[in-house]
Amino acid sequence: MTMVQAAPPAPVEVRRSVPGRIRVITGVSVLALALLFSALAVGSSNAREGLRVIGRDSGPQVVATAGLYLGLSDMDTQVADALLMGRDYGKQRADAVARYEQRRSEANQALLKAFQLSGDNPAGRRTVQSVLDSLGRYERLAGQALLLDQQANHPAGAPPAKVVQVYRQATDLMKMVLLPQAYNLTLESGTIVRRTYDDKSATIPLVRFAVVVAGLLALGCLVWLQLYLSRRFRRVFGLALLAATVVTLVALVAGVSVLGKEEQDLRTAKVDGFDSVLTLAKARAISNSLHGDQSRYLLDNRRADTYEHTFLDKSQTVVYLPATNLDTYQAKVAAGSKDYQGLLGAQLGEPGGRNVLDTYGRFEESDRAFRQLALAGQAGQAVSERLTQVDAGFQAFDDAMLSLAAQHQKVFEEASASGENALDTLWRLLPFAIGAIGLLVAAGVWPRLKEYR
Repeated sequence: MTMVQAAPPAPVEVRRSVPGRIRVITGVSVLALALLFSALAVGSSNAREGLRVIGRDSGPQVVATAGLYLGLSDMDTQVADALLMGRDYGKQRADAVARYEQRRSEANQALLKAFQLSGDNPAGRRTVQSVLDSLGRYERLAGQALLLDQQANHPAGAPPAKVVQVYRQATDLMKMVLLPQAYNLTLESGTIVRRTYDDKSATIPLVRFAVVVAGLLALGCLVWLQLYLSRRFRRVFGLALLAATVVTLVALVAGVSVLGKEEQDLRTAKVDGFDSVLTLAKARAISNSLHGDQSRYLLDNRRADTYEHTFLDKSQTVVYLPATNLDTYQAKVAAGSKDYQGLLGAQLGEPGGRNVLDTYGRFEESDRAFRQLALAGQAGQAVSERLTQVDAGFQAFDDAMLSLAAQHQKVFEEASASGENALDTLWRLLPFAIGAIGLLVAAGVWPRLKEYR
């Protein structure tokens, strides 16, 4: 009888190489998945740091330090107004002095924030200390001028020469020392935000590219593992590994989408929010200073031409139109333009910008009217015009800038909150995705490895 010989068993080394290859492919897949989730962690961490610096820490503090310039300039404006009012505007003079005290308190608070923002930066701390020293000297001179003015008990208009002489020292200190220091302090503080934004806006796209590469590598490894198992064991694809591939694809798409959103939210918070809010804060501060020049124009006859010229310079800084004298500039403002420049140039084309431009035009027109009264020798009427119509025109202009700044502040806050919410959602889902993929890969590979035991 013919015996049927059994097929020889597979070589031991072949049998041993299969689980080894499975382990190698699985290990490479796990490593690729680790790279994917590490890249996601790095990218989201960079985005969160950028949003934190710009949206919560340095950004709001820089805007607060920008208010230092406004507070200082308004202190000097209120002193000039009080000196101009004399005994004829008792209540208004008391209000001006009270506002001076309020602005002084706000300036001190802004300096405290600037000191905190400077951190371990010795140059920043020295600048803050220098501003504090100069502010102390200014307060002494301003207080002396107000006391001498009260003792003089003069009618509305230019006070006695001894009052003007002391005030000149105070306003020169403000103009030549305090305000430049305050402006430089804001610029120095703003470098923190700018550097953070430049760093994160360059890093996030690179990390997002790394996420794409790592994700495609992980997907390729999972597909490779499934193909090897299906061919080696002559079975259809395993559901567990298919599910792991799908979850990996979802994590990749979600991660890339969130990082793209973070890049956009960071740009919106910085460019459309922070930059615009800071620009409007600077415009308000300089506008307040030029408003003070109107009082100084009436207060100090010897420097009237100088104050008119500085009023023009500051006006062109806020809304630039080419002109060599104030009459020409104000005529161009009244005529209108489609190509404004200066601090407010980019803001005037936005929703709310038209109101800013309209109120600015009316303010400049009121300035022209009060100067005509002063040139006609009607000092009392000029003072009255300055304290009523001109002041009302400036207040409307300032309110319009505040309203526009509030719009950008809302954009700033919404973009920061949107970015942080997206990151919070991603961080809540990542642990579940990592755990699910790990379990699914193990569920797909472990049964095959058991067959070789």
